[in-house]
Amino acid sequence: MNKQQLIDQIHQKQSFLCVGLDVDLEKIPQHLLRKEDPIFAFNKAIIDATHQYTVAYKPNIAFYEAYGLKGWQALERTINYLNEQYPEVFTIADAKRGDIGNTSTRYAKAFFNDLAFDSITVAPYMGSDSVEPFLEFKNKFTILLALTSNKGGLDFQSFENTQHQQLYQKVLLESLQWKNSEQLMYVVGATRPEYFKEIRKIVPNHFLLVPGVGAQGGDLQGVCKYGLTKDVGLLINSSRGIIYASTESDFAEAAAFKAKVLQQEMASILAQL
Repeated sequence: MNKQQLIDQIHQKQSFLCVGLDVDLEKIPQHLLRKEDPIFAFNKAIIDATHQYTVAYKPNIAFYEAYGLKGWQALERTINYLNEQYPEVFTIADAKRGDIGNTSTRYAKAFFNDLAFDSITVAPYMGSDSVEPFLEFKNKFTILLALTSNKGGLDFQSFENTQHQQLYQKVLLESLQWKNSEQLMYVVGATRPEYFKEIRKIVPNHFLLVPGVGAQGGDLQGVCKYGLTKDVGLLINSSRGIIYASTESDFAEAAAFKAKVLQQEMASILAQL
């Protein structure tokens, strides 16, 4: 998927919602545990119920790695199902990878070629030669961690150098100089909406993946006030708030309702652009 196709989907569905598929077997409806592959059964039901309201899905890879081989097989079945049944949606491997040289190339091949994700989240701490291998893949996107929504995110990300430049700003500015930087997106947490105005001065046209709306208390209106661009430029992620809206047999219907509420709010925002 290229950037324009993603933008087209946003306007067609009147949504810039991303649903996080963070599957915890202790939280899914108990009747699914009798299935041969309960993780995939849960994902399939959530996807089928919410796809009309969302433009992206984001499996957090840790939730699959935790279950060993069966978890990886469920992840493979999930991404194959998305690519076959709903090829219009944008897929994100929330893997937070990042290592030097050939190691990053192998990570990229695993998620871009073998699993056929459209994008992957990457940590920038090791610098350009740990990220550029991901950027070599045509029509694939690297989503760089910039300003995260977790409590400890500012432990390092807000550190100022002698030029009064915070570390997250350094990450944004430096990454724009990397080869194929037009294939970059950035993670910016919804719990820090006051930062979006400054971020848009540095990266006015790149897409931002915004976690933290829903269970983490992020404010959609606050994010959109400073984060929206002429091409929308936002993917707002909600995970627990949607997929665990119910733990009963109506879990898929409850997830669809929560997704629709967000989609309708997004449609209202888009109508004002």
